[in-house]
Amino acid sequence: QSAAVVRTADGGCMKGSVSVCLRAGTLAFGSVALTLSASHIAACSGRSKCDVPSASMTLRGGGAEAIQMPPIMYGTAWKKERTEELVTQAVTLGFRGIDTACQPKHYYEPGVGAALAKLEQAGISRSSLFIQTKYTPIRGQDPNNVPYDTAATIPQQVQQSVAVSLKNLNTSYIDSLVLHSPLPTHEENMAAWRVLETFVQQGVIGQLGISNCYDLSVLQAIAKEALVQPSVVQNRFYKDSNYDKDLRAWCKERGIKYQSFWTLTGNPHLLSSPPLRAAAKRLSKTPEQVLFAFVAHLGVTPLSGTTSVEHMKEDLQVFQGGLGAPLDLTADEITAISRLL
Repeated sequence: QSAAVVRTADGGCMKGSVSVCLRAGTLAFGSVALTLSASHIAACSGRSKCDVPSASMTLRGGGAEAIQMPPIMYGTAWKKERTEELVTQAVTLGFRGIDTACQPKHYYEPGVGAALAKLEQAGISRSSLFIQTKYTPIRGQDPNNVPYDTAATIPQQVQQSVAVSLKNLNTSYIDSLVLHSPLPTHEENMAAWRVLETFVQQGVIGQLGISNCYDLSVLQAIAKEALVQPSVVQNRFYKDSNYDKDLRAWCKERGIKYQSFWTLTGNPHLLSSPPLRAAAKRLSKTPEQVLFAFVAHLGVTPLSGTTSVEHMKEDLQVFQGGLGAPLDLTADEITAISRLL
């Protein structure tokens, strides 16, 4: 019997009892699964150390996330020609997570790539940033500007989309790749998902997710058949979907991160509510800051799409500069605001 030894980020080793030579992919240990790339895995007999580079891994079933998603993300939808400028500004101020998509209709992905290059020159390395992009199905694209062959099969479209994203972003890997809305059928969802799984197995993509998925059964069907489990769901956080209460609960049980967009603009009634304004007064913060802190206490990772430098700074202050715990709301404040959902 061999011992699979994987070096962790701090230089230590994790040792698991397995009887196989590991290759890239997802390895299940009961309810825990490790997603590893080939260059980061060593199989040996009786050795206590390995001499491969630090491993990047995702533990499922209650384990710790090694692909670290920041507590707040900067969203780049609708930024167009200002994308490079705004992403550069956001990261310089403290944002470490960037959300984009291979969808020219709503995103300018090359602008994110240009910002990454500029930031690298300024001393902020690509490896310090969490970059998330998306494969957008045809129905979500501008028919006059689709970034892949519209006549191709879904697997081919996904392959082409990922290749375009890597080129646009000027990177060799993507931390998180999201299916940008479910496809019309489960079979089509899985056709796309299987291709994305191969990129995870190759170490090109760190984790997978889905956005605009408001039907829990769709997510459950994907998870049931997926070799690489969903790691993130990104949805609009608003009352029309009942704030995805059932979906968020299901995700929380399985360690799936829930990202919210439209968190501020979709909830003017929360921003003006007495409980939220009372918390803002106590903390000497804005209602917007308190709402971001509130959703974070629910386990939600909000996206900020602001173009204001001042608002960027305020959003980062909620999370102690962008990477820390959210503002400390009391249990009574969280309960009072929760009643409004």
